[in-house]
Amino acid sequence: MIGPHHAVNAKDSVSSEGGAHFSFTDRWGGVSAAPYAELNLGGAVGDDPAAVLANRERAARARGLDPARVVWMNQVHGRDVAVVDGPWGEDHEIPAVDALVTTRRGLALAVLTADCTPVLLADPVAGVVAAAHAGRPGLLAGVVPAAVAAMTGLGADPARIIARTGPAVCGRCYEVPAVMRDAVAAEVPAAWSETSWGTPAVDVTGGVLAQLAELGVTDRRSSPVCTLESADHFSYRRDRTTGRLAGYVWLD
Repeated sequence: MIGPHHAVNAKDSVSSEGGAHFSFTDRWGGVSAAPYAELNLGGAVGDDPAAVLANRERAARARGLDPARVVWMNQVHGRDVAVVDGPWGEDHEIPAVDALVTTRRGLALAVLTADCTPVLLADPVAGVVAAAHAGRPGLLAGVVPAAVAAMTGLGADPARIIARTGPAVCGRCYEVPAVMRDAVAAEVPAAWSETSWGTPAVDVTGGVLAQLAELGVTDRRSSPVCTLESADHFSYRRDRTTGRLAGYVWLD
């Protein structure tokens, strides 16, 4: 388990490289009541919408972001990518996609998770960033390769892309039936895993990192946090009814 809860702290929660900024939240510093306590950023989990809005404002401002300049997704465990140049309008239905890409500086892209792997990508030289939601279905569907392809279509070079993955259920905890592990490993061998208690498992983050390596992305780092093990993070597999964490990426 990670240490005691704390307030949102922009200095502690943002890493910056070459004008690109990456940030992942934990569950503390918000206003939501249990079982969504405290910083639930997911709007489709049953929490009070006013609390979610307040949490999104807090999380954005703690990172020096304008809450109105954060773009969210309607995540569906697929591989579709949306290229955006601004927030969705109030009358615009948020599309069902699992990756966002932009060339707009100062526009933050956000991805929600509670065990799935949040993937943040940036090529500061080309001025392109992406955020992707990679659970087991998205890993198999190829959402991360699709996001990288969309970035390269806008001038990014995989050799320059910085990749950061956030808190997610680890391969030593993500237990699945053997037939499911075999099916995943047949497509993404690096995702084969075994739980710490000796049963079949899937390592989604390991699979994502392997896909990035195959695409030529060399700057890859992953969070050491396992959401299922950490009381400081939301975990759907652990709690079922719970909140959502967020990952943010943006360029100066």
